[in-house]
Amino acid sequence: KPYLVGYRCQSCGATYLGENRVGCSKCTSTESPKEVRLSDRGSLYVYSIVHQSVPGVPVPYVSAIVDLPDGVSVRCNLIDVEPDPAKLPFGMPLEMVTRKVRERKEKNAEGTEETIDIIAFFFKPSQN
Repeated sequence: KPYLVGYRCQSCGATYLGENRVGCSKCTSTESPKEVRLSDRGSLYVYSIVHQSVPGVPVPYVSAIVDLPDGVSVRCNLIDVEPDPAKLPFGMPLEMVTRKVRERKEKNAEGTEETIDIIAFFFKPSQN
């Protein structure tokens, strides 16, 4: 099952997204952080309903920041929700899902063209 990856400071336990860190911004340790699997559950921190986008992207959609219990927040789009503020309470429990968003043609090692699926993560209202 796909999952999000974070990096945890081995000195203080602070967790971050992105592995290109020189040191921990909480305790200033320069020890290499440990890769950790992040939770696929979170809660809605803040959102924006987008009404204008690039051609080919259907609107309206909900762009959000989701707080994970691991101590990090992720930016993502919400799916399976109505873009209505009355139906998007802050703190709403959410769960991560992945979906194919498009395809890309690429040459493989043998020189033949193959289709690569581009997968993205989203959050949707949690059923639990």
